[in-house]
Amino acid sequence: MKLENFIALTQAKLVNEPSIGSFENICFEAAKVKRGDIFFAYDIGDIELAVKNGAYVIVFENEIAISDNEIAWVRVDSLENALKKLLRFRMIEREIVAYECDEIVLKLSLEVVTPPNIYTLYGNVRATFNSLWELQTGSIVLFCPTLNDAAIFTSIKTMPKSPSDSIDIIEQTLFETTFIHNNIFYERQLLSPFFIPYLENLLHFYEILNIEYKLKKFMPIEHFEAVFINKKFEIKNFGTSERVLIFEPNSNLVKNQILFLEHHAPWANTIFVLPSDMPYEDADNVYVYKSEKEIINILQNAKFNFALIVGVNKSILNKPIAEQRQLVFEF
Repeated sequence: MKLENFIALTQAKLVNEPSIGSFENICFEAAKVKRGDIFFAYDIGDIELAVKNGAYVIVFENEIAISDNEIAWVRVDSLENALKKLLRFRMIEREIVAYECDEIVLKLSLEVVTPPNIYTLYGNVRATFNSLWELQTGSIVLFCPTLNDAAIFTSIKTMPKSPSDSIDIIEQTLFETTFIHNNIFYERQLLSPFFIPYLENLLHFYEILNIEYKLKKFMPIEHFEAVFINKKFEIKNFGTSERVLIFEPNSNLVKNQILFLEHHAPWANTIFVLPSDMPYEDADNVYVYKSEKEIINILQNAKFNFALIVGVNKSILNKPIAEQRQLVFEF
């Protein structure tokens, strides 16, 4: 890319008069810079190595000392915004169509095998830049507007909703489902029935766009995620204890998850552990926390079969999760 085009696209400022007028690749790691690359200096301490490795352009935010006037030094207000503007240009150039969806559908799509022209945008701009930059012309991108800036795209469509039940559930537990879809039998998938409507929406989307797909073996997706523990608060194998911690980092999903638990496990002693800034109805089984330490104290002192813990993920346990297999509570 020509340097003048890069500056125009990102509204950057060239602070010197270099001898170079173009660059080859965009790089974020100084150790991987090759001769002719442009280097985005997220850490100014890496600039010296990038220059040594042959960077033609250094992009930075704050004032720095210019060490080589032969190469280009370009200042931007925000490295992230500069990347987004570059990607927006690329999306237009490659005629990329983006479909917005919710976070659950997005993460389920990571469990489905699709052709290379179907891409799920999951991660920050820097982490996904190279994949987006190399997309084929006419590719389709799935993204969640609460996770990524929609300004990257100019052509955005909303994923259509599934009009009917296309998945036939054969057996189900709270956290595991056996089902049939398109005459294919999927046995004991680590997928809660709570997620089946989201999966139906995703598969319906693939089908109306004639996108070939293949379901992989589902794994936990960091929502409504079950961790089994014993009375000593030790983590046990999947399905081997009568106490389960259910982690949900997204508070927007909690209302429906509470209804799901009340409907499918009315026999259970279920408690709800909510952040103090979340609206809630006062009840004996509702506990409120202000810090992660308070969560642990609540769990150690409360009696429960299931504890839905909102606003955090299982990392608060600070212990490796044992390989999990089968849930014993069926309904």
